[in-house]
Amino acid sequence: MFNKILIANRGEIACRVIKTARRMGIRTVAVYSEADANARHVRLADEAVLLGPAAARESYLVADKIIEACKRTGAQAVHPGYGFLSENAAFADALAASGITFIGPPASAIRAMGSKSEAKKLMGNAAVPLTPGYHGDDQTPKLLHQEADQIGYPVLIKAAAGGGGKGMRLVEQSEDFPDALASCKREAASSFGNEHVLIEKYITRPRHIEIQVFADTLGNCVYLFERDCSVQRRHQKVLEEAPAPGMTLERRRQMGEAAVAAAKAVGYVGAGTVEFIANQDGSFYFMEMNTRLQVEHPVTEMITGQDLVEWQLRVAAGQPLPLSQEQLPIRGHALEARIYAEDASKGFLPSTGQLVRLLPPAESLNVRVDTGVEEGDEITPFYDPMIAKLIVWDETRDGALARMRKALADYRVAGVTTNIDFLSRLVSCPAFAGADLDTGLIERQKDFLFPAAQAVPRDALLVATVGELLWEQHAAKLAAKHSGDPWSPWHARDGWRMNLSAARMIGFRDGDKLVEAQVRYRGDQWSITLNGETTQARGRKLDGDAFAVELDDRRLIASVLAVDDKRSIFLNGSTYSLLRDDPLHLVEAGGAQGGGLTAPMPGKVVALLAEAGQKVDKGTPLLILEAMKMEHTITAPAAGVVKAFCYAAGEQVADGAALVEFEGE
Repeated sequence: MFNKILIANRGEIACRVIKTARRMGIRTVAVYSEADANARHVRLADEAVLLGPAAARESYLVADKIIEACKRTGAQAVHPGYGFLSENAAFADALAASGITFIGPPASAIRAMGSKSEAKKLMGNAAVPLTPGYHGDDQTPKLLHQEADQIGYPVLIKAAAGGGGKGMRLVEQSEDFPDALASCKREAASSFGNEHVLIEKYITRPRHIEIQVFADTLGNCVYLFERDCSVQRRHQKVLEEAPAPGMTLERRRQMGEAAVAAAKAVGYVGAGTVEFIANQDGSFYFMEMNTRLQVEHPVTEMITGQDLVEWQLRVAAGQPLPLSQEQLPIRGHALEARIYAEDASKGFLPSTGQLVRLLPPAESLNVRVDTGVEEGDEITPFYDPMIAKLIVWDETRDGALARMRKALADYRVAGVTTNIDFLSRLVSCPAFAGADLDTGLIERQKDFLFPAAQAVPRDALLVATVGELLWEQHAAKLAAKHSGDPWSPWHARDGWRMNLSAARMIGFRDGDKLVEAQVRYRGDQWSITLNGETTQARGRKLDGDAFAVELDDRRLIASVLAVDDKRSIFLNGSTYSLLRDDPLHLVEAGGAQGGGLTAPMPGKVVALLAEAGQKVDKGTPLLILEAMKMEHTITAPAAGVVKAFCYAAGEQVADGAALVEFEGE
C-alpha cells in the first residue's frame, strides 16, 4: 500500500479522499491554486503545493506542475478525483512515465471511452445495447443536419468528449438544428478542446440509470448495483438515489452484466460508471462510460456499506477486489442532493460570495455531508459552485425521503443564494415521491417546483422584528457591561417613556416593497402591528443566531442572521431574505426601460446574437456569456433598440459590468 498520495483536485472530492486516506494511515498532499490558498482541502491535507493562478488551465489542469509536486513531496500515486485531469489519458501516461501510479484506469481505457463515438463502436462489438444515432467522423454541419433529419426529431447533439451536461443540446425540430449545433460545438470546444459531436435519438420520458463497476488488475470485475440519476436540469444531475425505484432483480442483473461486459471490453481497472438510458418499459441503451469515481458515489456506499475510495486505493496498489459479486449486499435506500450556490428562480444562476453562515444538519448513521467548504469560506467564480453533497439513508425509500426533507430543513446557509428551498420542493413533489421518474421531471413539474414569487410571510416578518429587538437588547447589555456605569437607566432597551406607551417603527424591504412593523413596549413583551393586525410577542435568545419567539399563543424556534443591512430568516425549514430599511436611504424614481444590461457574474462573452441599432422584442437573445463552465443567454428586458455592445466576443467581463446599451420603447 502507498505511504503518500497526491490528490490532483480540490473541493469536496479532495476532502473525501483525504478522509479515507487518513483512516488507512496514508499521508496526503493537496494541490491548490492562488484562489484556493485557504481552502478546506488544503487545511486538511498533510502537505500542500501551490500550482499557480486561479484559472484551472493555469493550475489544476497543468499536468507537469502536478507531476513536479509529486516528485518534490515523494507522493507515490495520484488520485485525480473527478473533473479536471481525471479522464485525461495523456496525464495517466505522463504519470506512468514518471514512475507514479495513477489511481484510475489504464490510459487505453480512458482513450477508448473518452470519445463517445468510439465508445459506441466498442460497445456495439461487445453486444451492449445502443441508442440509434450518428457517431461518425464526418462533422460537416450539412451532413450532421441530414443525419438528424434521418434519425427523426427530437434528437440530442452531444460533445463526443463531453460530460457533466456540457456540450449537449436537445433539438425538437429541423429548423432549430443549425443554431443548436453551433452552440454545442462552441461549448464543447471551450470545455474540452474538442468540438466533435455525435447525434442520438432522444428517448421520450427516459430514465438515467447508471451502474457502478469495479475491476482489479487480476481480471476480476463486479458491479455494485445501480443509481437512478433521472432528476436533472440542463442535463446535470440534481438528485440521485440507490437502488433505482422499480428495478427488478432480473433487470438489475441484465444491466449489471452489460456494464461488466463494457468494462471488460476496454480492459478496465478501478472504479467506473456505465451510464444507460432506460425506457419506461425497462429496455435500456448504453449512453457512455465515466472512467472515474462519480459525484454520486456516496449513495452506492450507503447501500453496500463499502468505501469506494478505499477500493480504489487497494486496486491501484495491486490488491484484489475486497469482495466478489456474490458477497455484495444491497441494504436500504439512499438519496443524494447536491447543495449549490445558485438561484433556482433565475435559471439556476450561480451565486458567489462568502459563506457567512454555514450550518449543515448533524451527521449520523443516517445523514452524511460531503463538503469542501466551511463557514467563512468563499464561493468564487473560478470553479463549480457546489457547497456540499447531502446524503441520507434509511431502510425504505419513504424513510429516506422523510430524512432528506428533515435534513434540508435543518440546512442553513447565508451569504450566497442556494438551491435548498428548490430541493425541498423537489423531494416533496408528488411525482418524485411517487417515483414517477424521467429526465424531464423538473420541466414537467415546473409549476410545483417554481411557484410564483410570494411575499415574505407574516410569521417571518414578526420573527425578523423580534430578532431586531433582541439584538438591540443584547448589544445594550454588552455596552452596559463595558461602561463605567453598568446600571445606568440609559442602557435600558425597554421602551420606557413618561406618561405614555412608547412606540416605534422598524422597517424592512421585501424586494421593492417596504414593510413597516409598529412596535409598542408592554413590559416584558412587545405589541407588534403589521398591516393593521396586532400580535403580542416575546423573545428569548438561545445559542448562536437562534432564539425562541412567542407569537400570541404560539411558540417558534427561529434564527436571524444580520450582515450589514441584509437579514436571513431561518424558520420552519425555509429561508427568507429581507433588507433592514434605512429611513434615510433614497430610491431613484423611474423604471428599467432604458440603460444597460449587466453581467450577473464574471465570465467571457462568447457570441453576440444581435447587431447595434437592431430593434428587438422582449426576450430576444442578445449575447451569450460563459461563466462557471456553462453558457448563459442574456435577453432583452423589454421591446426596444440595441444601441451598442460594450464587449466583443472572446472578451472577459467582471461581475456587474455593463454588457449592452439598450433603449426601451
